[in-house]
Amino acid sequence: MFQSWNSPRAISYRDHYSIPHTWGTAVNVMGMVFGNLGNDSGTGVLFTRNPANGARELYGEYLVNGQGEDVVAGIRTPEPFSALSERHSDAHASLSGFAGHLENHYRDMQDVERGRLYLLQTRNAQRTVQAAVRIAVEMVEEGLISRQEAVNKVVPEEMTQLFVPRFDEEARAQAVGGNAYMAQGFGASPGAATGKAYFDATRAAEAAAQGVSVILIRPETKPDDIHGILAAKGVLTSRGGVTSHAAVVTRGLGVPCVVGCEALQVDVQSRSCSASGHTIKEGEDISIDATSGEVLAGAIPTFQPQLDEVHEAQVLLGWADEYRRLGVFANADTPTDAQRAVSMGAEGIGLCRTEHMFLGPERVEVVQRMLVNAQEAERWAKEHPEEASRRAPLPSQPHGVQTFYGALDHLKGLQIEDFTGILRAMGNHPVIIRLLDAPLHEFLPRYEDLVRSIVTLEAQGAPDGEIEPHRQQLQIVESLREANPMLGHRGCRLGLTFPAIYEMQVEAIITASANLIQEGIMVHPEIMIPLIAHVNELKQLQVNLTGVAESVQAAMATEVDYKYGTMVEVPRACMTADDVAQVAEFFSFGTNDLTQMTYGFSRDDAEGKFLNQYIQDETLPSNPFMTIDPEGVGGLIRIGVQKGRSVRPDLEVGICGEHGGDPASVAFCHREGLDYVSCSPFRVPIARLAAAQAALEGTAGGDTR
Repeated sequence: MFQSWNSPRAISYRDHYSIPHTWGTAVNVMGMVFGNLGNDSGTGVLFTRNPANGARELYGEYLVNGQGEDVVAGIRTPEPFSALSERHSDAHASLSGFAGHLENHYRDMQDVERGRLYLLQTRNAQRTVQAAVRIAVEMVEEGLISRQEAVNKVVPEEMTQLFVPRFDEEARAQAVGGNAYMAQGFGASPGAATGKAYFDATRAAEAAAQGVSVILIRPETKPDDIHGILAAKGVLTSRGGVTSHAAVVTRGLGVPCVVGCEALQVDVQSRSCSASGHTIKEGEDISIDATSGEVLAGAIPTFQPQLDEVHEAQVLLGWADEYRRLGVFANADTPTDAQRAVSMGAEGIGLCRTEHMFLGPERVEVVQRMLVNAQEAERWAKEHPEEASRRAPLPSQPHGVQTFYGALDHLKGLQIEDFTGILRAMGNHPVIIRLLDAPLHEFLPRYEDLVRSIVTLEAQGAPDGEIEPHRQQLQIVESLREANPMLGHRGCRLGLTFPAIYEMQVEAIITASANLIQEGIMVHPEIMIPLIAHVNELKQLQVNLTGVAESVQAAMATEVDYKYGTMVEVPRACMTADDVAQVAEFFSFGTNDLTQMTYGFSRDDAEGKFLNQYIQDETLPSNPFMTIDPEGVGGLIRIGVQKGRSVRPDLEVGICGEHGGDPASVAFCHREGLDYVSCSPFRVPIARLAAAQAALEGTAGGDTR
């Protein structure tokens, strides 16, 4: 049988002609297997370009006195295919001719089996995405296929592999063959990573600062783990799904991440994890493939894609951009994220999660001071509205109120700096900024940790003066605890009960925008209010926040071009979208939460508990958190778009959940007439290609540009 071009043996072809070591980079490949020519048989015939002179030449291997199975099994060493021209020049010439005819006819690389030049079989050959991209681009350059056909030849989901680290395939195969497999999770942020296991974010960051390649392993991550995530080469969690904290943060950072690996027993106290008979202790090697979700014991070499592969991908994506109608935005929370999004071809920021700007121990601590004193500050503000309007700490205020406004002022400075960096990076492109939407439990001290510290201090006989502050903090945290935080005090509800927080954020957005405009940089911020269920929530917030925006613009004598819109993630907002659109200038469907609320699934729990079985048993056709459910969730989106545009025909509509990088979901958004999709930066190429294929569906491939 034919020896696959993806097999390690094929590397000899590329090495001989100095073709970069990445699987499947040869172009216009035609592989053939043939039967006896006298006592000879051959395998692996292919067309490629000779870098020395640019000529298309036939290369491959030739085996004397053997069958195809001898080559596949690897028990015989074939000779260079040039030997066939010396032994059987007529057969070599005929075979070359047939190869060219078949490639021209099928407009694709082929596997061919034949005997004495009777062609027995031809089929589209298997290839890696690197080979698929290069083949498609060079076939267009040769005039063999059109650009439309080239765009349709590549699988969108595979495009991300071109931009992320990958395992050396031979080393990975040896590791798996050597029983290195440990467990399987969900690939949340693509790429491969290997390093030393660390189970604490601070220890991971310290090790990384010493030059150690770190894999951060946690049961689940929290906002205060961000310094460990930033330092890590990869992240692995035993809980959570593809929309969990670890998944969302690492996708934005471009850090490989495997989540929901429930077969992995993580013991933070003993600093170890175990699965499938392997135990990995802190400082020992572990490897993760965040594309497939595999976890492997030991170190496996990784490598970055070659620049020439990325160049050809950019050519193909440039053609895709000519055909797609959907805009492709990126989810980005930092200036670095925004720059990466631009490099991947994003046309704007579809979701800037402001809560992610508060990550890291130093910022989380400030957010905690703000939140635990917010109730006291709000009560005081109702009694002292004039002083409260300044949103600043004053000597006349009670201590808790001073603490609240001091933390608020500190965060405002950080937010202005962050927004300035993101808006500067995006320039004239739109940037949709979502106001704070995190459930409070993600930022507050853990209730259990506070109880444990109090019990420990009491057992040690600590004086009441030392224990009392912990008791007061516990009382505040207990008052803010929720049975179901994802459906609780978050989003617009937080903005309505603690208006100073949203007012601070809008002040920071408009201030950053005005500063850039004064520098001559045109910016287009769009302010998104999350979790609206009733139009009155949006009305009340918009009145308050518009007043803040106007005050800043007047004080800075600068007009900012901005919009107000909402994140549609509650089913009721879809059903009453005609009311909501009378106030909102744009809709961004938050498909993660909309799916969760429509199905009644807890997205973090479902994927780790029963959703896999649902997919295996075909109870559900696909994971609704990865691909939009077209009938249920999609039906609500359809209603929301139709109702919204019935009262505001120019309503800007997009999606900003993780579905924005899923090809099937992108095709759904194209069919439903949305304006854009937004996804993590590394999935932008997938969305660009998928949007083009959706636009080309059913069209003829006659464009030969």
